[in-house]
Amino acid sequence: MKFGKQPAPVADINEDNLEVHKPKTEAAGVKAVMVALERAVAQAGVTRTAQSLLRLNQRGGFDCPGCAWPESDKKRKAAEFCENGAKAVAEENTLRTVGAEFWAKHSIAELSTKTEYWLGNQGRLSEPVVIREGETHYSPISWNDAFELIGEHIRASTPDRCVFYTSGRTANETAFLYQLFARALGTNNLPDCSNMCHESSGSALNPTIGIGKGTVSLDDIHDAELIFVVGQNPGTNHPRMLSALKECKDKGGKVVAVNPLPEAGLFNFKDPQTVSGVVGGGTPLADEYLQIKVGGDLALFQALGHLLLEAEKQNPGTVVDHDFIAAQTDGFDAYKDARATLDWDETEKATGLTRAQIETVAGMLIKSKASIFCWALGVTQQPHSVDTIKEMVNVLLLQGNFGKPGAGACPVRGHSNVQGDRTMGIWEKPKEWLLTALDNEFGITSPRHHGYDAVESMEAFERNEVDVFVSMGGNFSLACSDTETLEAGMQRIGLTVHISTKPNRSHVVHGRTSLILPTLGRTDKDDKHPKGAQFLSVEDSMSVVHSTQGRLTPVSEHLLAEPVIVARMAEATFGPDHSVDWRGMAEDYDVIRDHIERVLPGFEDFNARVRTKNGFVLPNPPRDTRSFATDIGRGRFTVSPLEYLTPPPGHLVLQTMRSHDQYNTTFYGLDDRYRGISDGRRVILIHPEDLAKSGFQDRELVDVISTFGGVDRRADKFRLVAYPTAKGCAAAYFPEANALVHKENVARESNTPGFKAMFVRFKPHQGGGHRPLRDHE
Repeated sequence: MKFGKQPAPVADINEDNLEVHKPKTEAAGVKAVMVALERAVAQAGVTRTAQSLLRLNQRGGFDCPGCAWPESDKKRKAAEFCENGAKAVAEENTLRTVGAEFWAKHSIAELSTKTEYWLGNQGRLSEPVVIREGETHYSPISWNDAFELIGEHIRASTPDRCVFYTSGRTANETAFLYQLFARALGTNNLPDCSNMCHESSGSALNPTIGIGKGTVSLDDIHDAELIFVVGQNPGTNHPRMLSALKECKDKGGKVVAVNPLPEAGLFNFKDPQTVSGVVGGGTPLADEYLQIKVGGDLALFQALGHLLLEAEKQNPGTVVDHDFIAAQTDGFDAYKDARATLDWDETEKATGLTRAQIETVAGMLIKSKASIFCWALGVTQQPHSVDTIKEMVNVLLLQGNFGKPGAGACPVRGHSNVQGDRTMGIWEKPKEWLLTALDNEFGITSPRHHGYDAVESMEAFERNEVDVFVSMGGNFSLACSDTETLEAGMQRIGLTVHISTKPNRSHVVHGRTSLILPTLGRTDKDDKHPKGAQFLSVEDSMSVVHSTQGRLTPVSEHLLAEPVIVARMAEATFGPDHSVDWRGMAEDYDVIRDHIERVLPGFEDFNARVRTKNGFVLPNPPRDTRSFATDIGRGRFTVSPLEYLTPPPGHLVLQTMRSHDQYNTTFYGLDDRYRGISDGRRVILIHPEDLAKSGFQDRELVDVISTFGGVDRRADKFRLVAYPTAKGCAAAYFPEANALVHKENVARESNTPGFKAMFVRFKPHQGGGHRPLRDHE
């Protein structure tokens, strides 16, 4: 461990340094604490680290810029954060800065050769910069000139040739202003990161239970008798969830883990804030682990529904909640008929599981009187994702697992406030009630036609139908699929505007003219206002809205808050006589919240309630009143055909994944500790039997070919690593493997890219092949 502030790395990733160790079987522990502190101090020094971590996820402090897992409304721990939350804060707190000297030194040609790891670790952006057509370097620009440039380009275009992308980090007030700007302009082109992750959840939940969000509270997680964790790696992506699962286990609950990869966080949690987590063996989490094939979840939940109905036949009135079904649902008879029989040979082929394994977990469901299904991107990024989630809802409805303690649906959101952004109106397919409310409140005429989602935006880039692309945070180039096509399309755009905290790949594959506008982060003090310091609000995965306020001195005097940037873009576009008082909202965020209160249901008395100790919880009919605000006023059983991924002969199913040193497209470091992979990222995890069948050797360099619709995609120079993943399946890191996802490989209905649905084969790398094993096994 090295403690002490460190300069930005000079060297980039050298894949030849790859080391492979035995995967871990436990998560967190003292090691997690030490790594978190080491990374934090290296970026920000001791003082800023202490100032920030003590306020992280605390009342009156700031919300973690990482995942959207909720905090307790009761007593909070002094360290109310996880290892990766501390890393996320360290990235934002860093004292490294990127200013005029950096941009003068590094040309776009040079920066295009750098990885996201190198770019992100250079530090915080410290002043606005611009690059114009024909130029080779970004150079400083004043804020006034930047906004004037944006206004000129937007006015020279038409509304539907402008696209406004949103990252989940954006706070509620910013998101509300941002969507208002787009709709006042006349477009619903509002793609966001939900399009790439949980769009399938909303597409399945809205028609079946009447709300696109989860229906549980944190207390429900603690009080559940049975929790399914499906297609999710909480140890890396939502580590604080492990504490909630531990509390459930301590109360006698059981956990079933469903995942193609045997992730450490699914098995044993060593809570570093308890004695047992420091010196003991920790808490075993998964009572059953189903190592399912990628894409086999639909078949699994159809089988579980079948087995529950069969058990009800054997013991009528003991398994199925008939009173609830009769009073609150529709479509049960058709569902019962569809699940009356099951082809077990086909089910075992689809899932890679045995009938005995599935029957065991069905028995756990039968015994449970309060069950929760949690899921994440392992479920949502398949062609049949929406049907899979609907099938999960069917099983929950079958036992009445809505609106009672310890029961419900729990899509675990992967980015802080990605759910809040959607609540605020960031959506390309807005409902009429929202548009009417906006029009009445602001005196505008919102467009009624749907806009572009993320994949449709990429296709519009390719067709040269976008003049202005504004990115509110995020890294669109690396977040979406079909990387080569996407980046070529981005470079056709007339103006790209990136509202960012740190350099990233999207800044390098920019439009003909490009602006980078540096903004305040979650941890930064926002006090350049007539009425003094301002705060913002966020919504977590369980619909709790609460305040967030940074207290650190920003690393540069040239940073502007996101609401201010949006307001000034709007002023530069519309002029001073617009019906919307943009400046008034930018100066006092209470004014924004007053508008939100009058536009959005559930935000009554917003300014008062958000200032209370725990904030407030938004209405949720399935949870609150056991009712369903669908078009028929009932929960809806659905019937879907059996579907699973069937690769061509000689191919495997490839899924993408994050490393433990990564959050979305941000790389904190190069140590995927729990999987035993370090100092390299271009790897393919492959089962040893599949490796042997392929004719390649462990650690051999290959080029990866994916096929979709008769069209091949290629990504070169990956190293095969023997790993205990599900047979027939393989895994590679996001975003390195994004280039293999054809833009038309998407989930039906939600249009979410098929990051977990690639059919791949391997060829020997043309530049060289085998490398001997290292002595780390």
